Amino acid sequence: MGGMSRPCLDNATARRLFLDRHALIEPPTGPARGVDLFALIERLGFVQLDSINTVERAHHMILWSRRQSYRPKHLTPLLERDRKLFEHWTHDAAIIPAAFRPYWYLRFRRDARRILDRWSNWHGAEFQDKVDDVLNHIRDGGPVGSGDVGTDEVRSRGGWWEWHPSKTALEYLWRAGRISVCHRRNFAKVYDLSERVLPDHHALPDPGEDQTIDWACGAALDRLGFATSGEIAAFWDLITPQEAKDWCDRSLKNGTIEEIDVECVDGTLRRSLAYPGLAGTAAAIPEAPNRIRILSPFDPALRDRKRAERLFGFFYRIEVFVPEPKRQYGYYVFPVMERDRLIGRIDVKCDRAGSALAVRAFWPEEGIGMGKGRLARLDAELARLGQFTGCGDIRLAPGWLRQ
Repeated sequence: MGGMSRPCLDNATARRLFLDRHALIEPPTGPARGVDLFALIERLGFVQLDSINTVERAHHMILWSRRQSYRPKHLTPLLERDRKLFEHWTHDAAIIPAAFRPYWYLRFRRDARRILDRWSNWHGAEFQDKVDDVLNHIRDGGPVGSGDVGTDEVRSRGGWWEWHPSKTALEYLWRAGRISVCHRRNFAKVYDLSERVLPDHHALPDPGEDQTIDWACGAALDRLGFATSGEIAAFWDLITPQEAKDWCDRSLKNGTIEEIDVECVDGTLRRSLAYPGLAGTAAAIPEAPNRIRILSPFDPALRDRKRAERLFGFFYRIEVFVPEPKRQYGYYVFPVMERDRLIGRIDVKCDRAGSALAVRAFWPEEGIGMGKGRLARLDAELARLGQFTGCGDIRLAPGWLRQ
């Protein structure tokens, strides 16, 4: 016990619980379309979108690593036909169950106020004059992308975005909830009025600030299992750290949640918050199957890099801005998980012209031996990844195993 009365999760149990909440403890089998796929996304809460397509885009890899019968075409009906999902912002762009949209009203309001001030400094106040023009353009002419508005406008200079005023107005309207992404064109967002994109969800009642805070904290803790107030605030990134802290203080006082000690991989204890009885729930979670999974670098289980280091001993950064020769790993390497451990990282890329997965390197973590059994499990996962991407030929570079 870390304190006289606090329950304690040992590190192995904490890892299993955390991975169970992220749908990574059970075998990645079963149906992966329609209601089953939607249930998986709802369980996760959201799935981050990212355009990088080294092997497959992040949202598709996140879903495939949990249900390996998943294919990218399975997501489109939920997003673009049934409208059970919508695109907006958590800590980054994400797909989110549309039923959660009323809890984004608070963010829409706050973003609208903040963006008017901040973007006026970044992009100039001219974009404010274009808001009504862009809205009328969409209302009268239908869906638009950023290339369909402001074609005669001068782009800003000096800013790294270099947006023209109508493009800035378009993005502002999306962040404020007045327009929504209706589909993507070569992964670029195409927008329409929110009431046309989400007719069943756009006018749902506003839950108000207090109920939004209560939902955001409770739903985050459900999906994390255990967390600090800062981690609760960061999960959806809908509310402030202070609002999450105040919710935690109130919930501790009324007994809704309790303090719990969680053992880190180095043996230290970290005080966290959890719903009562979590230790018993965690003890009942089965062991993970003896297989290897290749994860997206944007996997929700690894989004908090510091937590991944504390819980799994896995120091992980996507080394985008580190020039050679200081970079230890490749530009974009994928985490590799076995059971409930992160055992290494792999540099792999789709050569679509040659229908091959090109494996440049695999770096095992310290203390991880690559015997025949583990190599066979890695080969099997590469074969599954090749089947998923349509790059079935696995090409191993000379010296790819970096012991």
